[in-house]
Amino acid sequence: MKALLFGAFVTMFGLGSVAEAAGRNPVQPHAVMSPLERAATDCFAETVLSNPTATRHARAGHWYEAAGVTGFLCRPEVDAMIQAHDRLYGRGTGARYFQNAYTRHLGQELAARLQPMLERRAMASAEPPADKTDLPDEDKPAQ
Repeated sequence: MKALLFGAFVTMFGLGSVAEAAGRNPVQPHAVMSPLERAATDCFAETVLSNPTATRHARAGHWYEAAGVTGFLCRPEVDAMIQAHDRLYGRGTGARYFQNAYTRHLGQELAARLQPMLERRAMASAEPPADKTDLPDEDKPAQ
């Protein structure tokens, strides 16, 4: 009887961890995964802003395409996240997690982080440069 109860207990908790792996959500923090997810997302955010093509996609709201343009630069961070996920939840789960749940979350995260910066940059560059003829006489360069 004790063996049966112990078996049921192990099965119940074993299936719970499988369900947790299948239902892993990047919004819910995980002690191991959260810092790795944050590092990958930080990398994507930095590289999107540093690449003109990716920035154009981001301004248009095409976050997946923006991250895709520069994604190869974030490969070490993505690989670390995938490998950690595989160690925690089983072989092959990391790639599925990255391609599905993380990628869906990445677009939302990039929008939240970068949209305010992209709007500020657009406003800052909207005003034309000052014309030299508009300067007061004392500020004009000597000819």
